[in-house]
This record gives sequence, structure tokens and C-alpha cells, in this order.
Amino acid sequence: MNPASILSAPPPQWRHSAQPVHALRTLRAKGWQILLVLCAACTGLYNTAAWAAAPQPTRLQDPAALASQVDAFLQDQAASYPGTPSIQVDPPRISNQAACDQIDLSLSGSGNLQSRTSVRARCLAPQSWTIYVQASVQIMGHYFVASHTINRGAVLGDDDLTTREGDLLRLRRTISDASQIKGWIATRRIRAGGPIEYSALRDPNSIARGQQVRTIARGKGFVASGEGEALESGGPGARIQVRTPGGQIITGTVLDAHTVQVMM
Repeated sequence: MNPASILSAPPPQWRHSAQPVHALRTLRAKGWQILLVLCAACTGLYNTAAWAAAPQPTRLQDPAALASQVDAFLQDQAASYPGTPSIQVDPPRISNQAACDQIDLSLSGSGNLQSRTSVRARCLAPQSWTIYVQASVQIMGHYFVASHTINRGAVLGDDDLTTREGDLLRLRRTISDASQIKGWIATRRIRAGGPIEYSALRDPNSIARGQQVRTIARGKGFVASGEGEALESGGPGARIQVRTPGGQIITGTVLDAHTVQVMM
């Protein structure tokens, strides 16, 4: 072989110089792709961390759940009445009250059931708030009326009574328990068909104002009896004033329908 031709030929590694350039370009392209993937991953992690750190929207109290709690509360309150309750709870007005985990319910106002009742709903946790929920309540039951005209001073019995049905919340002064009527004394005239009310009766063991009574005065080592006029009405255990025949006013405790005890 001619030595001149060998020297003039290019080195073997230089003959295909385009191959390493192409490989370098491919490597650069893959590097950019990997870099973009890494950047996207970092961005996703950042967004996830930012979302977790940001305050989440407050979950509001469910009006239906609160209405159900109020209904159950009113059913419990109505259980003490001798009748069948019918309760309609108005939709609670929820604006920005957070969902409550511990709620306290109570009757507002006088603390008694009314035909139109307001229930105070007070959240204790996790956030404190108070709203008032309105409800319509009926308790249908039987109550007693006079079967005929009852005169003042009459002692009532079974023959004097008959029943009617109505809303006991609107008829608060009426009586549904016959044991609270029979044997009691009418303090005023009651018309036939008229409701028999607590205010129209007195305990048969009570004393009426103007009644002549026996007085028993007790002191250390002595007991003295006398008479007098009751200046007040009262049942057993009540303290009333009595005027003696001499005009003295004394105060004693009602023992029964005829006797007042005075401690000296």
C-alpha cells in the first residue's frame, strides 16, 4: 500500500462525524423533556400544598337536620300533656351558621308550650351561634265540662261531668283529670256545657274567706281553742289570717276545712 495514501486518508473516527452530532441532539431533547416533566411535578406538588394550606369553605348547618331535632324536642315536651300532639316546624333560617356537633334546645319566653312556640337553638361546638326556630303545636285531648248547671258551693261528682275534645294548649285552664274535680267544691256558678276550670273549684279540705273556723293556739305547755272568721281562703298548709270574736287578727296554718292552727 502506498504510504502517501494512508497518510492522506482521514482517521476512522472522523469518517462519520454526523452520528455523534445526532446523538447529542437527541440527548439534549430528552433532557428538556425530563426537565419539563420535573417542573410539572413540582408545580403539582406546590398547588397541592397550597390547596391544603388554604382555608376550606365552612360547612353550613343542615336546616332539615335542625328541624328534625326541634321536632323531637317538642314531641318530648308534649309528652307530659294528656293528649295527642301535632307539631309543624317552620324551616329554620340558616344564613352562615356552621354545622353544629353539639346543640342545646330550649323553649323561649315563659318556658311553656304554646300554640305558636319559639325554640331557642344554641350551638355549643364547634362554633357558637344561636337562632330561634318557630313551630305550630296542637295537643288534642279530652277535657271536662258541666253536664248541667252547677251552683256555687256544690260538691262535684260523676253526674256533674261530661267530656269534650279540643286543643288543650288553647284551653289551658280546663281540667283533664277527673280526680282533680270529683269531691271538690264549686266556688262560682258553672253553666251547663261550660268548661270546668281550676279557678272555679276549691279543695274540700280548704277554708273559704268569710268562713267560721275553729282556732287552735299551741304554745309551750298549753293548748287553747277558740273561733274566728277566716279573712282569706287557703288549702291545707296555707297560712291565712283569722279575726277573733274580740277583733284581734291572728295568723295561722290551715289544717283542714274547719281548723286553723296558731303557734304562740
